[in-house]
Amino acid sequence: MEIEVILSLIFFAFCAGAIDAAVGGGGLIQIPALMSTFPQMSPATVIGTNKLSSVFGTASAAYTFVRKVKLQWKLLAVIAVCALISSFLGAACLSLIPQSVLRPFVFVMLIVIAIYTLVKKNFGQVHVALSITPRVLMLAAIGSLLIGFYDGIFGPGTGSFFIFFFIRFLNVDFLHASALSKIGNFMTNIAALSFLAPTGHVIFQIGLMMAVANVIGSIVGVRVALKYGSGFVRIIFLILVSILICRIGYQMFVTG
Repeated sequence: MEIEVILSLIFFAFCAGAIDAAVGGGGLIQIPALMSTFPQMSPATVIGTNKLSSVFGTASAAYTFVRKVKLQWKLLAVIAVCALISSFLGAACLSLIPQSVLRPFVFVMLIVIAIYTLVKKNFGQVHVALSITPRVLMLAAIGSLLIGFYDGIFGPGTGSFFIFFFIRFLNVDFLHASALSKIGNFMTNIAALSFLAPTGHVIFQIGLMMAVANVIGSIVGVRVALKYGSGFVRIIFLILVSILICRIGYQMFVTG
């Protein structure tokens, strides 16, 4: 590869890692970067290579968040296990449900999330100390199963869905929701890789090179999120969801 191509991929991977660590959505940067750089690469290989890079970034972000933000280990375990299992199932069903059916549903859901977050000024701004009750664990399990399955079968916006669900149903703030989402996202990335790597849909040289930049970006993203708090993360979250809405809307109404 030419040096310009290498530097470009490293730059995009760094930006993806930083944004993904704070609010999710790194794939919005990495996937288009890979597709434009390697137009002949199959979609499955693009996704697989992106997942290889992302899994290191999400692992780094999850590790940092767990050290800096107080989280309940029992809750983390439920989210991790449920996200892993359901993402496996989603990947297994990938060929059974057409993406054309899922895209309008996701489009509407993202609009609802954006409006709700915008209208509810205090949404995600206050963290309530969680008592780990059977109800809380059940809600966490249901959310992780649904969103993990979605990530396995489709993908875009997974981090945003995780964050919204944890704030709305577990009553945590944006910072804690982002920390919890990293655990879920890490497990869904592992599940996807377990399907894509054995079938040859991962280019390891490119994925590992981008992974280094992704990890550095994730470290920066987590530090920024921890420094500026939930208010800052809320703004970035709204921007990211808006970009997702525009991207999916463009795919639906312009490119078909």
